[in-house]
Formats: sequence, C-alpha cells, structure tokens
Amino acid sequence: MKLSLSPWICWALLSAIFAALTAVLAKVGLENIHSDFATFLRTIVVVIILGCILVFTGQWQPLQDISSKTYLFLTLSGICTGASWVCYFRALKLGDAARVAPVDKLSVVIVALLSVAFLGERLVLLNWIGIVLIAAGVIFVTCKS
Repeated sequence: MKLSLSPWICWALLSAIFAALTAVLAKVGLENIHSDFATFLRTIVVVIILGCILVFTGQWQPLQDISSKTYLFLTLSGICTGASWVCYFRALKLGDAARVAPVDKLSVVIVALLSVAFLGERLVLLNWIGIVLIAAGVIFVTCKS
C-alpha cells in the first residue's frame, strides 16, 4: 500500500476540512432561516468568491471557446450540485450535523460504483474493502442509541 501526499490528496483533504466546517457552520446558520433560502445565500457567496478567484488569477475563459459537450455536462453537474445542496441543507435543518454529514458522504460509495460502471475506472480489493467500510460506517453513525 502506497500513500503519498500528491497534490490531489492535499486538495482532497482541504475539501474534506471545508466540507466539515460547512456542516457545522451551516447547522448554526440554519437556526432561524428556511433551508432553501440559506442555500440561496450560500450559493451567492460561492459565486462571488469563485468570480474573484477567476479574475485575480487570470483563469477567466472566453465562453465561446467552451465546447457544447462541456456546457452540457457542467450544466447537468450544476443541477445535481444544486439538488444536493438543497437536500443537504434540509437534512441539516432537521437532523444532527454529526449524522447528516456522514450520510451525505455516502456519495463516496456511489461515486466509486458509478466510476467503475460508467467511467471504466478500476478499483483493487483494498479499495473495495474501504468502500464497504465507508458504507458500514455511515450505517453505524446514523444509529441512535
């Protein structure tokens, strides 16, 4: 088993940290607001921050240079992101952050299955064991004693 700190691992760990902070901060922020409106406000913040990053780093691209396939799949991905955020914030409004966030991370299991089925990615036995353990962990975390 080889574990190196490749750049993608560092970015993925930062993503996990920010996702964890998202759950905790959003749970507090949802106290006196409807979950859909909270999602709307959060989305505005995301758009502003990303716009600033694109402008200040010179990464803005001419829209006419983007292929229709890219537009299609990014649009579909955006729809799924929006649906995910709406569902996530509603779940956070109703449930404990310590239980909602792990169920949300069941997406890891679903991504693995879809990536193998549709993207032709290959996972070895150790990877599959990890996927099963993630699924089992989600089940255990959601149980209340």
